[in-house]
Amino acid sequence: MKATIWHNPACGTSRKTLAILEETPGVEVEIVPYLKTPYTAEKLRQLFKDAGLTAREALRLRGTDAEERGLAEAGEEEIIAAMAINPGYVNRPFVETEKGVRFCRPQDLVREIL
Repeated sequence: MKATIWHNPACGTSRKTLAILEETPGVEVEIVPYLKTPYTAEKLRQLFKDAGLTAREALRLRGTDAEERGLAEAGEEEIIAAMAINPGYVNRPFVETEKGVRFCRPQDLVREIL
């Protein structure tokens, strides 16, 4: 099974999720360092839809200026546009497999799609 993780190595939850993926037999892991390889708006829409989240629910406020920029109250498309420009606004990690997409906070949620 292939699993794609949108990963930030500075994030403890992202590292723990990656460790679960790497330790699971039969899982081929693709790591997307999203801070270096940003999301497209289309990919964000797909991930959020498949994970059952809104862009607002996936918006990272802590450690960003998203709140000061008014993104916490912005519409979905405005948030997605900002995330596509500044991937640091996307909370992490997201993992996608053939079984679905999960926003893996806590990291054990990844097991639901393995």
